[in-house]
Amino acid sequence: MNMGDYVFKLPDIGEGVVEGEIVAWHVKVGDSIKEDDQIVDIMTDKATVTIPSPTSGIVTELSGEVGDMIAVGSALVTFSTDGSSNVNQVEKSPEPEVIEEPVIEEEKISQPIAKEIKKPAPKPVELITESKVLVPSSGNTRILASPAVRRRARDAELDLSVVSGSGPAGRIRHADLDAYIAAGGTVTGAPPTSYSTKRNDTNEIKVVGLRRKIAEQMVKSKFSIPHFSYFEEIDVTELEELRQMLNATRDNDQPKLTYLPFIMMALAKIMPNHKECNALYNDENNIVTQYSAVHLGIATQTDRGLFVPVVKHVEAMDIWQSASEMQRVSGAARNGTASLDDLSGSTFTITSLGRDGGLGATPIINHPEVSILGIHKAREMPVVKDGKIVVRRIMNVSSSFDHRIVDGANGAALVQALKRMLEFPALIFM
Repeated sequence: MNMGDYVFKLPDIGEGVVEGEIVAWHVKVGDSIKEDDQIVDIMTDKATVTIPSPTSGIVTELSGEVGDMIAVGSALVTFSTDGSSNVNQVEKSPEPEVIEEPVIEEEKISQPIAKEIKKPAPKPVELITESKVLVPSSGNTRILASPAVRRRARDAELDLSVVSGSGPAGRIRHADLDAYIAAGGTVTGAPPTSYSTKRNDTNEIKVVGLRRKIAEQMVKSKFSIPHFSYFEEIDVTELEELRQMLNATRDNDQPKLTYLPFIMMALAKIMPNHKECNALYNDENNIVTQYSAVHLGIATQTDRGLFVPVVKHVEAMDIWQSASEMQRVSGAARNGTASLDDLSGSTFTITSLGRDGGLGATPIINHPEVSILGIHKAREMPVVKDGKIVVRRIMNVSSSFDHRIVDGANGAALVQALKRMLEFPALIFM
């Protein structure tokens, strides 16, 4: 049989998807591949999918580079195969494999899917970086220069009287010799010393894939949502005692408790009185959807970037269930096994940097939500309690709200209700 070209076009990879971004090629021109081998990762607004090969053959052309957008139905890969050309045929459309859906919040970030382009280092250019006026030396004036500069000038057979000095009173320095040489002065002796040469090596990293989606989401959220932020200190001394007691008495199949499950349970408890904060806003249709169910997004940093897996129906869980489900979805996001359902449907987001939490932040709302809560590191501090200075465990929280939907008083009321729950943790379970 004669060899022919097989032009494989980007198949329909999801309802409503009209284009996708090339985020990784698994093949290159000249590769010999078999049917169903992975050839490319394509990211859409809904998910990242791996496209398998529809045929066996040799790759002769790749239609696009990492970061390029490609429309459904456009040429993707050209193969050389046994058989006639398929240019006028309908290509086989294999079922793509769903990898993950990037649900984006703030921070950020690691470089999960990025093409690094290294440029060769430029040739060293010696510059005077100071803004002082150069004072030419004069043959009638004593030349000011250190013994080391004079020795170097002698070795290089340079006449210091023709070198401009940038130091005090026109003193000639090593940098002045470097500038004179760079401007065309002749050197027959030793080259400039190493300290006069500054390399300016750079790396250009193309923003593609998940990093591009994070960037787009952050811009959309920050520029379309009028944020207002609210900060508070919470005394978690009693909560810490309860947490340690529960961890000391837990069963082997129960997870170790952090502060986060208690915060999740407290939010679920108070949300019925603050429904305006547990909502999504469709700003194109001007519709706010308030939820009775509490679906909490947990911002999770991974090696591939920031994901927001979701713990759904927290209002129906106990403390152990919420902790277990939070660990499950966060772990799945970190190891890349999270399903699309795990990564969608949040109505309110919590973000925490753990030990690196600092004292405060202005978290960016996870669009189209209207509220987000930032948790900071708990630390022991001296505080005044009942007229005495005592050591208490204090945790700072930072929150942001969509001011189009949540008034300042309402946002503050939510945080104050949370503060009351965490400072008197028995209320969480009543």
